[in-house]
This record gives sequence, C-alpha cells and structure tokens, in this order.
Amino acid sequence: MTTPRAAFTPDSIPWGDAAPDGTRYALLEGRRDLDGELFTYAFFIPAGFWDAAHWHTQDARVIVLSGSLYLGYGDLLEISAAERFEAGSVLLVPAGDRHFDGSLEDTVIVGVARGVWATYYVDATVTPSAGTVS
Repeated sequence: MTTPRAAFTPDSIPWGDAAPDGTRYALLEGRRDLDGELFTYAFFIPAGFWDAAHWHTQDARVIVLSGSLYLGYGDLLEISAAERFEAGSVLLVPAGDRHFDGSLEDTVIVGVARGVWATYYVDATVTPSAGTVS
C-alpha cells in the first residue's frame, strides 16, 4: 500500500472547531487510534493560554511552526519554570513525562507521534484542550 502524498502550508491547515479555551487541533495525516501508526497533527495555542500538567502515552516530536512555545516539566503548572522555544525549534517530549505548556502569543506547533495516542491530565478535573483524546 502506498502512502498518499500530503502537503500543508500554515494557511491550509484544516483546523477543527475551537475548544472553549481557544485551542484548535488538526489531524494532518495518519491515524492516532491505531497501535504503532505514525500521525502528524497541528495544534493552535492562543495568546495567554496555558495547558495544565499532563502526559501522553507516546513520544511526541514537536516543531514550533510560528510564535513561541513555553514548555516546562512537572506535576504543577509553574509558568516561571517554563522554557521558551521560538519558531523553528524542535523538541522531543517523551511518553509519560508530565509537562505543561502555553504561550504569550498566538502559536502553532506541528507534532509527529505514534498511536495509540492519549493525553492524561495530572488533575483529572481539568477541562482538556482541543484534540485531546483520553
């Protein structure tokens, strides 16, 4: 089976509906619900948004497409502990590493991961951001 070609520009990302917090998610290719299947996604972080501490079931390779991503590790959202990554930065967030993220400006990240993909929040009462599957 041949993998179909795909190409996206920042203006052609097929965003889903915005979550109440303003975040948006787009599955660009692949399947995140199949074990071992590679998939690529885009995630929009609106200025001022911070995602509470959470972890993913698989490694995520993340590229900051535009804006600046702030990322920190730990069980608590501590903005002062977050490191800033500008557009063009590439990150590896290992499976199971508890982390938090956000931005002070509108930011778009693109990630590549393997299924089966799920996100779990340290505080299970937190309202999940767009595209979160647990």
